[in-house]
Amino acid sequence: MLKGIPSIISPDMMKVLMEMGHGDEVVLADANFPAASCAQRLVRCDGHRVSDLLAAILHYFPLDRSVDMPVVLMAVSGNEPIPDVWKEYKRTIQLHGEFRGFEYIDRFSFYERAKSAYAIIATGDQAPKANILLKKGVVRE
Repeated sequence: MLKGIPSIISPDMMKVLMEMGHGDEVVLADANFPAASCAQRLVRCDGHRVSDLLAAILHYFPLDRSVDMPVVLMAVSGNEPIPDVWKEYKRTIQLHGEFRGFEYIDRFSFYERAKSAYAIIATGDQAPKANILLKKGVVRE
C-alpha cells in the first residue's frame, strides 16, 4: 500500500497506467465487453464500476491535449436510449478540467480500436454502453 492511491487502483493497474506513454490508449470495459479476446494486456477489476475507476484514474492520468477528442465511447445504435452513465463520465472528466467532448464510434469499430489499445481494464459494470477509451497525454506539473 502507498499513501494517497485509492484501493480501487490495483498494483497491476497502476503499473500498466505508468507504463503507458503519450498517445497510448486504455479501455475501461464493462462486464459484457469481449475484453479477454481483444486485449494485448488485460487487467481484471471485477466488482467495480467503470465510472468509479474513471474517477480514480483521472487523478493520475492526463488526457491527450494534442487531439480533439481523447475520450471515445461506443455509440448507441438505432433507437437505443442515451446511457445514463455517460452523464457521470462527463461530470467526472469536467471535474478534472479535461472535458472537450466525446468521440462516438460504432460497436465493431470500438472493438477494433480496443485491440490496438495498450491495455483493457475489465470491470463488472453492467450498465449498458459503459465502455470508454482514454488516450493518454503528457504529464504537466
